[in-house]
Amino acid sequence: MRARRTAVLSVLLPVLALAGCTSGGKTSHESVPPGQAQGANPLQNPDGTGPGLAPITSAADRAAGIALIAKVKTAAPGPKTGYDRDQFGPAWTDNVDGVPLGHNDCGTRDDVLARDGRAVEHKDGSACVVTGMTIWDPYTGKNVQWTKAQASKIQIDHVMPLSYDWQQGAAQWDKAKRVQIANDPLNLIPADGSQNASKGDSGPASWLPANQAVRCSYAVRWAQVSLKYQLPVTPADKQAMLQQCGG
Repeated sequence: MRARRTAVLSVLLPVLALAGCTSGGKTSHESVPPGQAQGANPLQNPDGTGPGLAPITSAADRAAGIALIAKVKTAAPGPKTGYDRDQFGPAWTDNVDGVPLGHNDCGTRDDVLARDGRAVEHKDGSACVVTGMTIWDPYTGKNVQWTKAQASKIQIDHVMPLSYDWQQGAAQWDKAKRVQIANDPLNLIPADGSQNASKGDSGPASWLPANQAVRCSYAVRWAQVSLKYQLPVTPADKQAMLQQCGG
């Protein structure tokens, strides 16, 4: 076991040094130019199994993003009456059908941390529980050195928030479909905790990532989730989504 830790440290120490990590257990952040983003273009990652959320930069991809967003239906939100997180199943359950990474014996949170992280460390004796990593946060455009001791520094964002889903039609779904959207990697982005907290259950007309370089990608990802689950967005949110890609 000591040899394993030594091997992991030999990989991590150069990474930590480059990222400017300091002693004292603090999570460090380092800005990363958009061209070095550690994520996938959502247009090339339609099932969400690729990492992160890379900026969409080419004119052709922006046009493709606009075309995709244009397919999204709109509707005024329904009431929030009856909404509860429990309506979408236990948080980060592996017991979910019909989505990538379901029933793989790892919880959803650990699945998406491992999907997006680099130099990922796991709890001793576990192939699932992530305890440390370097991760590029698309919402701030920064690299983060993260450990499980500071779990809230990186939170898992539901791109289409669950309460938003509820108001746009998920209240009429059966429980199994709600568990799907809550654990679908297409709808999940590990991101800066303060960004996730500020977003709450807002749509794109009210909240966008601080990192402007990924706003078109973020809008495209909203459209991908909306279309997959046939959930409309509000007219204001659709207009905001189009605007992020120049539409």
